[in-house]
Amino acid sequence: MQTDDRGVSLWCEETDEDYRDQAALGTGAPGGQLRAAWDPSVSGRRVIQRLLHVEERYAPSPLYVGLIQQEPQRREELAKWTLEVCCDCGCDEAVFPLSVSLMDRFLSVTLSTPVLPYCLAAACVLIASKLSECDNITSNALCAAAEYNFLPANLREMERVVLATLRWDTAAVTPQDFLPHFLASLGERNEEDSTTLRRHSDTLATLCACDSRFLGASPSLVAAASLNCAFRGLGNREHSRLHPLSSTLADLCQADPVVLQYYSEMIEHALRQRLSNRPADKGDEFEDERAGTPTDMREIDF
Repeated sequence: MQTDDRGVSLWCEETDEDYRDQAALGTGAPGGQLRAAWDPSVSGRRVIQRLLHVEERYAPSPLYVGLIQQEPQRREELAKWTLEVCCDCGCDEAVFPLSVSLMDRFLSVTLSTPVLPYCLAAACVLIASKLSECDNITSNALCAAAEYNFLPANLREMERVVLATLRWDTAAVTPQDFLPHFLASLGERNEEDSTTLRRHSDTLATLCACDSRFLGASPSLVAAASLNCAFRGLGNREHSRLHPLSSTLADLCQADPVVLQYYSEMIEHALRQRLSNRPADKGDEFEDERAGTPTDMREIDF
C-alpha cells in the first residue's frame, strides 16, 4: 500500500513473488491464494446466534431424511465420491460440506435421483467451488474424475437445474462454519492446540457428512459433537475439564447436554467402524481401543 502527502492510497503493490513467498511459508491457501487473517471482531455469541437462526433454513425435509436413512447406500456412495473428488482436486475445506448440503437439499425437493447421479454430485461441487474458492474447479476436471460418464455440457445443464431448484439460494450453513466460532468462544489461546483441534474436528465433521445417520442433525450440533470428540480424543486435557467444555459446547449450539453426548458417542462409534474397516494387520489393533481423532481425512478409510 502506498502513501503520499495527500493521505493513504489503496493501490496494492503485491507481486507474484510475494504470493510465492507466502505459499513457501505455508501461510497462503492452496494454489498460492492468500487468505485473510482471522478477525476476532466477527466471532462471538452474536455470530453464533445468527448462524443458528439461519441453519434451519437449509435443513433437508424430514421425509427425505427418513427415506435416505432407510436406504442410505446410494447417498453415502455419492458423498464419498464427492469427498474423493474434492481431496484429489485440492479444493478448499469448505467445498465438500457445502457440496453435500446442496446435493441433500436438491434431493430433498425432488425426492428422486437423476439419471446421471454423479453428474448431480459434480454439479454441486462446481457450485460450491465457485462460492468458496477464487480459482474454482473446472468442469473438465470433474468430468475426468467421473471417467467421462457425462460431458461438460451435461454438467452445465445439471448446474442450471440445481440452481433453479434451489432458487439460487446456495450459501448454506455447514458444520465447518461453526467450528472457528466455537473454538474462539472456548478460549483456546494456544495457537498450535487450536489448529490441531480445528483440523481434527473438521475431519470428524467430514465423517458425519458421509454418514447418513447424521443427516437429520443440525450443522451446529454436528460441529459441537465433533469438537467435543476432538477434545476427548486428543487426550491432553484432564477429565475434570472435559465436562465444563461439553456443557459450554451444548450451550453454544443450544442443545441438551445429553443430546450432545449422544451424538458425540455416535461419532466415536462411526470412527471405530471406519478404522476397523482397515486391512486386518492394522484393523485389529484399533478394534478394542477408545476412539481417537486421526490427523486428517486421509487416515480414515471412507
